[in-house]
Amino acid sequence: MRIVGLITEYNPFHNGHLHHLQESLRVTGADAGVAVMSGHFLQRGEPALVDKWVRTKMALDAGVDLVLELPFPFACNSAPYFAMGAVQTLNAFGVVDTLCFGSESGEV
Repeated sequence: MRIVGLITEYNPFHNGHLHHLQESLRVTGADAGVAVMSGHFLQRGEPALVDKWVRTKMALDAGVDLVLELPFPFACNSAPYFAMGAVQTLNAFGVVDTLCFGSESGEV
C-alpha cells in the first residue's frame, strides 16, 4: 500500500485543494492520503477562518484518509519551520511513502 503525505492548511478547503489531493493520489499512485494540517492558528500566528474540526471534516469528505494536526510551535512559525514540523510529523507516523505539497516558486 502506498501512502502520500500532504502538507496543508486548508483555510478553508477549496477546489484548488481538491485538485491537489486528486493529483497527488494520481501522480504518486497512492492508495491513501494522510494530511498534516495546522490547528486553530496558521503560519505567522494568524487564526484560521474556520476551526480545525470543520477543516478536518472538509478534508475527510473530499477523500483525505487521515488528518494529523501540525503541532502549534511549527504551525505558527515561518515556512522553513512549518515544513520541517510537517515532515517530522509525517515521518513519525511511519507509513508515508512520499510527500506532495504546494510551492509558490514551482521549482521545488
